[in-house]
Amino acid sequence: MSALGVVGGVVQPLVIVAGSPVLVGVMRQVRARLEGRAGAGIGQPWRDLRKLFGKEPITPRGTSAVFRLAPLVLAATTVVVAVVVPFVTTDSALDPVADLFAVVALLAAGTVALALAGLDTGTAFGGMGASREMTIIALVEPTLLVAIFALSVRVGSTNLAAIVSSTLHDPSRVISPVSLLAAVALIVVIVAETGRLPVDNPSTHLELTMVHEAMVLEYAGPDLALVELASAMRLSVFLGLLANLFLPWGIATTTSPLPVLGGVVAVAVKVTLLGALLAIGEVFLAKLRLFRVPELLAGSFLLALLAVAASFFLA
Repeated sequence: MSALGVVGGVVQPLVIVAGSPVLVGVMRQVRARLEGRAGAGIGQPWRDLRKLFGKEPITPRGTSAVFRLAPLVLAATTVVVAVVVPFVTTDSALDPVADLFAVVALLAAGTVALALAGLDTGTAFGGMGASREMTIIALVEPTLLVAIFALSVRVGSTNLAAIVSSTLHDPSRVISPVSLLAAVALIVVIVAETGRLPVDNPSTHLELTMVHEAMVLEYAGPDLALVELASAMRLSVFLGLLANLFLPWGIATTTSPLPVLGGVVAVAVKVTLLGALLAIGEVFLAKLRLFRVPELLAGSFLLALLAVAASFFLA
């Protein structure tokens, strides 16, 4: 554990926790403007969270500890990923946990915990949402593993900090076929994993189409606030991972205050731009039918496999 890694381990979760609701607010504001609406402002998600945290916690009758612990597991796993993945600094606070397989496992654990909570309620909507989420994750997680593994082949390590540092020292890799194929696969993964259009609509409550919302219908008050905050944090984590795996410029390589501040600004700008682009794309997309989603995810998995094949061929 280096001093730079410790700095990153302290700064990164603070940036992710504080900035994620703002990112959601920016994306909502972009969509509102493009749809001809004024919008509630970029600070509205934080105001909603403050209101929810101030309410009385309510637990449905008949639920077990699974339902109560799921928001904590979802938030905790996301915070751990925010600590170890190189967003602001090139070094990780915990190198063993910064491994590709460990990070993907942590992200999957949060998703599975929320799906189990949906099943624990015993409602039709909770079970439906959990079933759909497991269908999606069955294709999303392998694609995430394979796409990032394609980038690790040329580095010789599955450590995310090593992959980011390698791209930082050799920028020509950004425009290679391996990077382009892996980037497209990761973009589809992010859309599916975070419940964005065309896979899921984050603003819908139509029972026949919702996936994420169906699993959290029974949550209220502080528990719902924690779920919403964790979901926003996961979106920031995925966009930050996409940005730094392919465009790591601006990331801090020393512990001096100015480079660290530059790293914070760089990741904030990159994640905000990616979020705005995602919001712009959602304006022009319609939600896919549920049975068409596996086709989209299978296509992204094929692109990830092609990236792996290209990485071995070009190695």
